[in-house]
Amino acid sequence: MSDPTPKIVTANWGNPEVFGIDGYTAAGGYEALRAALEMTPADLIDVVKASGLRGRGGAGFPTGVKWSFVPQGTGKPTYVVANFDESEPGTFNNREIVEREPHRFLEGVAIASYAVQSHHAFVYCRGEFLWPGEILETAIRDAYAKGVFGESVLGSGYALDVVLHKGAGAYICGEETALLSSLEGYRGQPRLRPPFPAVEGLYASPTLINNVETLANVASILTNGPEWFAGIGTEKSPGTKVFSVSGKVERPGNYELPMGTPLRTVLEAAGGVLGGAALKAWTPGGSSTPMLTAEHQDVGLDFESVAAAGSLLGTGAIIVMDESDCIVEAARRLVQFYAHESCGKCTPCREGTWWVSRVLGRIEHGYGREEDLPLLDELGRNILFKAFCALADGAVSPIESSLKHFRHEYEAHIAERRCPFTGKGPGTEPEPDPDPEMSEVPA
Repeated sequence: MSDPTPKIVTANWGNPEVFGIDGYTAAGGYEALRAALEMTPADLIDVVKASGLRGRGGAGFPTGVKWSFVPQGTGKPTYVVANFDESEPGTFNNREIVEREPHRFLEGVAIASYAVQSHHAFVYCRGEFLWPGEILETAIRDAYAKGVFGESVLGSGYALDVVLHKGAGAYICGEETALLSSLEGYRGQPRLRPPFPAVEGLYASPTLINNVETLANVASILTNGPEWFAGIGTEKSPGTKVFSVSGKVERPGNYELPMGTPLRTVLEAAGGVLGGAALKAWTPGGSSTPMLTAEHQDVGLDFESVAAAGSLLGTGAIIVMDESDCIVEAARRLVQFYAHESCGKCTPCREGTWWVSRVLGRIEHGYGREEDLPLLDELGRNILFKAFCALADGAVSPIESSLKHFRHEYEAHIAERRCPFTGKGPGTEPEPDPDPEMSEVPA
């Protein structure tokens, strides 16, 4: 890494003027779009490929390659969809990108649209994002007024319309095919693939879907060159990442650091573990990624290193737990979230997450039994990779990883018939879940 703290996405966050289109333009905004419009779409895609930019929404797929998959000359319209449904627990980087510098993101939308020759782009905004939604409405309106969007983008003759679509608050709509169903007016449920969205996506037409942070990197790549971007981070995971750090840290927030930066350095940037306590567990990419432990503090936060450690980089959402946190309760809460957000389309997810949350609740509240641990193992195996989409796989992550690293805590809950951290158990207080079946989950 040539520069220990390069900034790309957050480079202008110290300048509040870039919030508006005039301040953004004064800081060099939309010049990258102007340069892109003078290139051929194929050359533009090659530049993004050469940069090595990988999707920041979780999968980490090479962005330029994804753009090249969108077919041309199909006789159908081509669409671009920006995924701003940021619903992964612990993730809030996309929200701050939009709140601080919305036009950086919108410039990325326009460049991506030109690259795949799309004349219609949609921004799918999470239903709960009322303020960010208002920001985008204003930014899109201003971009039309300045000729950035419309019949002739920056006078080039290339036409582009951008529409903001607000969701209704469903986590599942962060999954790209469920998002497309929602955009079309249907219930947000995932679709079988193939066909993949690039070939048959929105309205059964070729569709490019990118995450907000991914698109926010594009203008800087064109301005500074693909070699510059590729020189930051690691060879296979170039660039920077905006890490959302939350939980037991002194200064929760978003921190942009080069890919490959160890967790230890990210924690230092966030002021360390709250109150100087010892680190116990953490997630590298939100609640759907397997927990790691204090022994993994020197793992580099890039796609390959995190995978080698047994987890996933995901959205770069680091949730920190200290020695006072009960891992069983943490796993229970996470699985309850997925049980609540399951769209119900497939049985392994709909039924599996519900039963796992009941078993974990039973253990946490002092009703656990020894056969519950192999039962949790079995439930996890019966859910993982057996559902329509990755929601179910994400629900298995806290189960498998907590059992792998903290099985002794589960055993202590069962042996002591209470939570060793809170002392709660049978008879100490009314059960939080009044459903009498909680203690009757079959073994």
